[in-house]
Amino acid sequence: QVQLVESGGGLVQAGASLTLSCAASGSILSIRSMGWYRQGPGKQRELVADIISGGSTHIADSVKGRFTISRDNAKNAVYLQMNNLKPEDTGVYYCNADLRERDRAYWGRDYWGQGTQVTVSS
Repeated sequence: QVQLVESGGGLVQAGASLTLSCAASGSILSIRSMGWYRQGPGKQRELVADIISGGSTHIADSVKGRFTISRDNAKNAVYLQMNNLKPEDTGVYYCNADLRERDRAYWGRDYWGQGTQVTVSS
């Protein structure tokens, strides 16, 4: 089985910074991409940022210039550095991976962490 475990959420004031971490473990053959999604109160889950194994990134326009995604392939880990946080960044942040397990012949994107709460007060 594969597990994704996030950490680093919390309650901060507007303008503060937080770093989220996510580590994937288990029977992993290879990871194609890892990313962060978030779901704000009363909103749908949305992509915040993702990064492929080669290092190319995609950052949502709403956080561009404030958030940075990085990855440690050796550790199967992904990080989200969040600067100048705003109240609208509040939500549950989920880690996601597109990977292949050792005993499977196909890739899958339905690997999620349990979520970590980020709350930004004004």
